[in-house]
Amino acid sequence: MNMKEKTFEDQEQQELYELTLRAKEAAKTLATLTSSQKNDVLAAMAKQLKANQAQILEANKKDIDYAKENDLSDAMVDRLLLDEERVDGMVAALENVMALADPVGEMGPSSLRPNGIRVAKMRIPLGVVLMIYEARPNVAVEAAALTLKSGNVVILRGGKEAWHSNNAIIDCWHQAIEACGFSKEMVCIVPSQSHSAVNHLLQFRDTIDLVIPRGGERLIQAVTDNSKIPVIQHFKGVCHLYVDKYADLDKAEKLLKDGKVSRPGVCNALESLVIHKDIADEFLERVNALGNEFGIQFKADKDSASKLDNAEVASEEDYHNEYLSLAMSVKQVDSYEAAVEHIQNHSSSHTEVIVTKDIDRGNEFVKRINSSVVMVNASSRFSDGGELGLGAEIGISTSKLHAYGPMGLVQLTTEKYVVTGQGQAKHY
Repeated sequence: MNMKEKTFEDQEQQELYELTLRAKEAAKTLATLTSSQKNDVLAAMAKQLKANQAQILEANKKDIDYAKENDLSDAMVDRLLLDEERVDGMVAALENVMALADPVGEMGPSSLRPNGIRVAKMRIPLGVVLMIYEARPNVAVEAAALTLKSGNVVILRGGKEAWHSNNAIIDCWHQAIEACGFSKEMVCIVPSQSHSAVNHLLQFRDTIDLVIPRGGERLIQAVTDNSKIPVIQHFKGVCHLYVDKYADLDKAEKLLKDGKVSRPGVCNALESLVIHKDIADEFLERVNALGNEFGIQFKADKDSASKLDNAEVASEEDYHNEYLSLAMSVKQVDSYEAAVEHIQNHSSSHTEVIVTKDIDRGNEFVKRINSSVVMVNASSRFSDGGELGLGAEIGISTSKLHAYGPMGLVQLTTEKYVVTGQGQAKHY
């Protein structure tokens, strides 16, 4: 059966399928656009964001009011909030993506086979990407910028808590795209807030090529369990900071403060502190002072808890927890080996940090820890697509296929083989 002839009894399902058909059709055109044409759309979007900033912030205020009326967490409200500075950040993300090299059409090294054919690979778009996310209306800018620059159509499905903000931003996208002479279906929004809408979309494997859920662990698990389409998974960010016995404690304190306090509700915030026993007493004094200053609550092993004012003795489950707040677990270890084992057993494969002056130990940590980002003497807050040179990120993959870590333009493409010959045939 031709895709366009498929019909469903459920009206919502039918309307959503027709939306994905239009997206699939738009993807054919988008895949042929030049880098200059795609950058023109991004530049037009940057202008639309600034021109419509007042309307976007007014729409966001409705979402913030909804969040407070429904007692959403402080972390969720922080993710949801837009202000002039964050709008400027979205504009900067667009400009960063514009400056990045376009991977579409890029040819890899070629090899000449004994029979004279030449074999190479070319980067091509994935097609249609379904982006399902909670809060964070800036995702509607960054995700669409990355998918568009990499030649993919995106279908955005934000949470109901960001409904007004998302629609205001999508209106800007549509104005920018149409001003450049292209179909607004290059950036789509799911018109329904129902849970059934998501379940319907996850079945359309003939029109959607990839699903990227971005939000809480429950959301990612639900999408993974119900999707017939490949899913990029990022269940949670349990990021560790290991303070080695050879650590510079001033640096360790700085990285702890930045990783836990600067913005505790994001996935690259620190959630667990691991301390070598040889420097534990001295460093825990600093940890305690930091905890008292910022109101950090600790779940710690018995010995460490006795040295911290705001601490409870940790359960095993506490070491697996993503707190997303001013709380974290603390584990004192007897050796470097014990630190590695603890991190390996409790990691969510997001980001792990070691603080040490021993170069060999830092290198060994990089080899032994296989999370998507491993850092030596640097803040976990750098585990971000923009900070790592991707311009912006559409998400972070903690499953090793097809991408691992922050995902930018290259990770939104795949490769096809290109074979060139002079009439060679295998059998004749």
